[in-house]
Amino acid sequence: MQWKNAISSANNTVIALSSAEVAKLFTEDTRSDIGSEAEKMKYANQINTLVVNFVRLDLDEAKKWEMLVMERLCPLDFRTYEYEARVLQMDVFEEELTQLHEAGFIHRDLRQSFTEAGEVFDNIFLTERGIRLIDVGISATRSTVGEKLFLLYVEQEKEELATFRSYYLSR
Repeated sequence: MQWKNAISSANNTVIALSSAEVAKLFTEDTRSDIGSEAEKMKYANQINTLVVNFVRLDLDEAKKWEMLVMERLCPLDFRTYEYEARVLQMDVFEEELTQLHEAGFIHRDLRQSFTEAGEVFDNIFLTERGIRLIDVGISATRSTVGEKLFLLYVEQEKEELATFRSYYLSR
């Protein structure tokens, strides 16, 4: 499918609704569940502002689109910032990610396992409000996956974070 102002990933398309909102479309049988994704996003939003802000679930009846509506993030090119500024941005990012972990939320997709549709760190945006995370489709909470899996995911995410830190600061 082709839409103006749309970005497609392996599973969903995201379209701009306005200057403030985007919608992740659930148009066919996808690997992610709209309700589950909304709940995980709302959970993370209660902890801090690292994860893109959930706005609402909606339906475009004419086009038969189920939509997960989120704030629209406008990514900045982190390479235009001095090294010292990027170190500070990373420190804040790590602190906020640790807060999410301590509260029982894990993103699980800092480093994408596929790179067909973009870069390996496409779920991490630098914005005017700092580094932000998008796409909580495979995220998890401690209460839903249990302590053992959650701790495994945290260790994996810490490894991804170290790789991202090196990437972010070396550019």
